[in-house]
Amino acid sequence: MRTAKPFLLTSIMAALLLFSSSVLAQSFPPLVTQKVDTAKKQVRTIGMEEYRKLVENPGSALIVDVREPNEYAAGHVPGVINIPRGFIESQIWNHVGSPDKADKERPIILQCQSGRRASLAAQSLEELGFTGTTAVVMNLDEWKQSGHPWEK
Repeated sequence: MRTAKPFLLTSIMAALLLFSSSVLAQSFPPLVTQKVDTAKKQVRTIGMEEYRKLVENPGSALIVDVREPNEYAAGHVPGVINIPRGFIESQIWNHVGSPDKADKERPIILQCQSGRRASLAAQSLEELGFTGTTAVVMNLDEWKQSGHPWEK
């Protein structure tokens, strides 16, 4: 009986932590939700099937995962590069060339967990003059569960 209590307590704590983190992740202030919604309306977006076709045709576009490095390291779509959203304006040049010589029409596909950060990153790149940006709006967990390419 003594071993059941720690197991039960650990199970309850794990469930509460999982529940609270998922609730917090979905509880954005209205202004944040509004900003993301505005970005999604202003940038070109695609869903899972269009994204799958791009992933299956490497070289057709620069595909950027804008999640944080720890998220990327936990698993990602093969062939994508990682530039966290907070660094997109400064690090994109490492992949497209210097600002005065960059091909700003080159297709750049931005992907994250759900499409929020990707939409904001696409909007930022458009503000820098990039014209071929596209945000992927899909749930990355659904991508994995559907059996699409995934690596750790």
